[in-house]
Amino acid sequence: MRLEWWAMGTQTVTTDTLVEIEKRVLWLSTAIVDAANRRGDPSGLKVGGHQASSASMTTIMTSLWFEHLRAGDRVSVKPHASPVLHAINYLLGELDERYLGTLRAFGGLQSYPSRSKDPDPVDYSTGSVGIGATAPIWGALARRYVDTHFGGAGQGRQYSLVGDAELDEGAVWEAILDPMVGELGEVVWIVDLNRQSLDRVVPAIGAPRIEGMFSAAGWQVLTVKYGRLLHELFDRPGGDALRARIDTMQNAEYQRLLRCDADEVRTRLPDGHADLAELVAGLDDDTLLAAVRNLGGHDTAALRDAFSAIDDTRPTVILAYTVKGHGLATAGHPQNHGSILSADQVRELADAVGADPDDPWRRLDPGSPAGEVVAAAAQRLHRDPVEDQPVPPLPTDIGRTPTGRATTQAALGRALLDLTREAPEAAGRVVTLCPDVSSSTNLGGWVNKVGVWSTAERKDWFDDDPETILHWRERPTGQHLELGIAEGNLVGALGELGATWSRWGRPVLPIGVLYDPFVERALEPWSFGIYAGGQSILVGTPSGVSLAPEGGAHQSVTTPSVGLEQPGCVTYEPAFAIDTEWTLLASLARLGRPDGTSAYLRLSTRPVDQTLAAVPADPAARERRRRQVVAGAYPLRRAAGAPALTIAVAGAPTTEALAAADRLADLGHDVDVVVVTSPGLLFDALQARAGRPARPQTEPWILESAFPARRAAPLVTLLDGHPHTLAFLAGVNRVRATHLGVHRFGQSGDLASVYAHHGLDADTVVAAGLDLL
Repeated sequence: MRLEWWAMGTQTVTTDTLVEIEKRVLWLSTAIVDAANRRGDPSGLKVGGHQASSASMTTIMTSLWFEHLRAGDRVSVKPHASPVLHAINYLLGELDERYLGTLRAFGGLQSYPSRSKDPDPVDYSTGSVGIGATAPIWGALARRYVDTHFGGAGQGRQYSLVGDAELDEGAVWEAILDPMVGELGEVVWIVDLNRQSLDRVVPAIGAPRIEGMFSAAGWQVLTVKYGRLLHELFDRPGGDALRARIDTMQNAEYQRLLRCDADEVRTRLPDGHADLAELVAGLDDDTLLAAVRNLGGHDTAALRDAFSAIDDTRPTVILAYTVKGHGLATAGHPQNHGSILSADQVRELADAVGADPDDPWRRLDPGSPAGEVVAAAAQRLHRDPVEDQPVPPLPTDIGRTPTGRATTQAALGRALLDLTREAPEAAGRVVTLCPDVSSSTNLGGWVNKVGVWSTAERKDWFDDDPETILHWRERPTGQHLELGIAEGNLVGALGELGATWSRWGRPVLPIGVLYDPFVERALEPWSFGIYAGGQSILVGTPSGVSLAPEGGAHQSVTTPSVGLEQPGCVTYEPAFAIDTEWTLLASLARLGRPDGTSAYLRLSTRPVDQTLAAVPADPAARERRRRQVVAGAYPLRRAAGAPALTIAVAGAPTTEALAAADRLADLGHDVDVVVVTSPGLLFDALQARAGRPARPQTEPWILESAFPARRAAPLVTLLDGHPHTLAFLAGVNRVRATHLGVHRFGQSGDLASVYAHHGLDADTVVAAGLDLL
């Protein structure tokens, strides 16, 4: 069925017409890089660009866009082929001519494809190796999730154009091996197998190994190795020897042939095979040189056959053999990765492809066959603007006042369950993701309530087992996704689920939960997802050395500064269950909208007496506390008069801060205790107060609310993380300060011993305060 709707969107184009379009794409992509380097950089920095990497993709991308793609398809383009994408968008009328000379210029075309920064349509941001390649996998998953829950996501393939050297990235294989991926038949990868990396020719013939790895993961593997000319030669006498010679030839030796003239090829290629020497001797120079370069990735007919053979019931990879720099003077050179054609070489290329270097941006004649194909492709690929659907209203305060002893980690699950009752429509937009840690991060109740998402309903064989606490009910209406133990996969899916508002106008509210020590493992792909427009909440739990018995391997140290430093993200480290609820609701309210923002919540498994939160009973006072929590800090305890000392604390050690304040008061030193919920928002408030740029969520009033100048006093900062996170607070009122926290790997032990070891205990806080006084 899927093949049917795919075929309806394609058109058959003559090879000659596609070749003409390809020549113009090759010229434009080369000229875009050339113009950037002729423009130069006043500082003397190299502008750069990748003419050779672009050239190896021109046939593949021309064939894809002008013959096979439909409007519902999405394509991730390998980073170094961005000029090809811009050239194609220009021909399709999707990019204004004024941008063609602005590659890598401020406000111009980006170095690598960017959904959020380029002026022309870009389906996936790429540039961080391995992340852009895998994004269409998670895009397919997100499209299916949206379609089963809300409809309107349409259909279409998810293509990924990948450089072969990019397959060295572990993130690629983590994604391919995830159990969910085997069901995504709309995923198609096309590997640009040019057998060169940045520095060298890849020494071994890697294709058979790559084929085996994809096949073992259940993917369909299609290999496009040779073009029509070589296939014709294989059928001649000596053809078997020619094929065997090329098949067994080392990559570097083959690349060297590309740099030879016809006489050298006749000497090198036969390698002692008499019948091969006879075949080669009978070819004229042009045919011989063309044959050496006649790989499948540069043959439109071979590519067409591969696209027609795609099996839409499982993921597909097409291994397309190419020449890096195909059609350029630098073709096959082992150091051509970042090389730029000389002025003479640019003019030679113009002559070869029928372009005019003095009028470089001239379009194809609209009345020609090539022009008509381009016009038809532009019409076929047209997408109507996405109509935004707003997220249903979210409460700011569910109204519960926690009592007893509780953890901020457990408060997350409690708040999600409360949301299903208080705002069921908004709760229906929430989707949670875990890398196999749902039960150990207190999401069990939520999972039992909403179910696990699956493309089809699956039988829960333990549903009737009375001792089973976590029920794994898989169905299309489920709202929890469980991936394998690979944090990169988790945040890759998180980023794409967080982009559904901009792709299809169907916002979801994704929350990814993982162990906090592994946040840094996931940080690069999560950050890249934010850069690409994905809005999500990342929850790190349990965190810090407060996870005392687990030891140094599971105790995070530097994660508190993630939100302080991560663009497009607000971080929260709540001290109490009510803080968790309020910050979670505020974070959810910022998702799924054009001005949205991601969030990172750092939670703990340390049980804390919730009465210490002293939540005001008066509704107006409670609302003021909530606004302070969301803005970044609140005064938990104020001394009756002017304080001798202020303790600013974040997260789990709030109990120690309060105990230290009591002891200092007994010694005659009144203390203010301020709970910091968001170091990043406080830092931005400090920047805003000085007239410097700050993130939109910043509330500058919070500084005077939490740290009023009239109560300025020496400061002790305390958190279960690196002390530099809160060190800037001394600058709010320019006071003397001591900063306590964790700056070395932890060890296993009871909480009191571990806190004492790192100086998070009340004794250390009291001593630090007395030193300042």
